[in-house]
Amino acid sequence: MVRTRVYVEGGGRKALNRECRKGFGEFLAKAGVAPGTVEVEACGPRGDAYKTFSADAHRGLSAILLVDAESSVTGQDPWQHLQANDGWNRPKGTTDEQRHLMVQVMESWFLTDPDTLESFYGRDFRKQALPGNPNVEDVPKQDVLHGLVQATRYTGKGKYSKGKHSFGILERLDPAKVRKSSPHADRFIQAVSV
Repeated sequence: MVRTRVYVEGGGRKALNRECRKGFGEFLAKAGVAPGTVEVEACGPRGDAYKTFSADAHRGLSAILLVDAESSVTGQDPWQHLQANDGWNRPKGTTDEQRHLMVQVMESWFLTDPDTLESFYGRDFRKQALPGNPNVEDVPKQDVLHGLVQATRYTGKGKYSKGKHSFGILERLDPAKVRKSSPHADRFIQAVSV
């Protein structure tokens, strides 16, 4: 009984789409979202997620758009942010509750749970290379990604790779830690939990 379809930035190829759906599915299940109530649609690039969401938003399911913010969202409503930064308008008939942002990028969520990162990468993971700001939504995208690369560069799995590692990490994260440090993530989990 799917109640909500989430159009998420991520995936892009068949195998990667599967990993994206699995990663978000596991993460949401650990967050307490009832099994079978949310369907994740891996849309590839963020622009494709917006286009697919816009085209499908009027169908029977509750539709939610979830994309990276790509920058700080301080003081802006997410639709205002997307309009100002991407030129995206809120599709007719949709509400503010249907758009959600990973601020500034999905990998910002990873910073909330360095123990899981260390467990995923194993020996030679350098936790101290991660940005130390507990307000993960304030850490610029380039600092998040640079920190992940620096922390993982000497591990057996190699440097952090968005397609290769991201969804495997996501499914292992502690949602309580993510929610505590990321108000936008908390808002998204609340929206799909109803």
